[in-house]
Amino acid sequence: MQADGAALKLNGLGLRQATFLRIDVYVGALFLAQPSKDPGVILKADAPWQLVLHFVRDVGRSDLVKAWDEGFENNAKGEIPALKDRIETFKGTMDDVKVGERIVMTYKPGAGVQTAVKGAAKGTIAGADFARALLSIWLGPNPPNADLKAGLLGGPCG
Repeated sequence: MQADGAALKLNGLGLRQATFLRIDVYVGALFLAQPSKDPGVILKADAPWQLVLHFVRDVGRSDLVKAWDEGFENNAKGEIPALKDRIETFKGTMDDVKVGERIVMTYKPGAGVQTAVKGAAKGTIAGADFARALLSIWLGPNPPNADLKAGLLGGPCG
């Protein structure tokens, strides 16, 4: 795939499941310039990436914001003070999403993370540090669920 002129390859697909009932929420697809199964390598690289979240159930804005808060807290806690304003800006881009709709986050080195919700561009959040913290939600030590992380890293997803 092409993302703003960068050739990106599918690294993996994962299914986000929520609660102990394992309710399907979205399918995540991670595209990288240089595919890798090593989350440390991916997070350290200042290279373009794109994460597409294709929703398989309706999710309200408040639930999305809560999930972002939990994700940053669980995987980038030490970075939150420096990123607080940018995290708030990012959360402000969210809307309710319905089945079949997507949230697309695209990182361009030197520019930042561009976010599109339901096909509408929502702006760019600057900084490689923000991009790394955001991607760590899925690739960090405490992802939303282990099968999702495994799938995004090119392994089995459940």
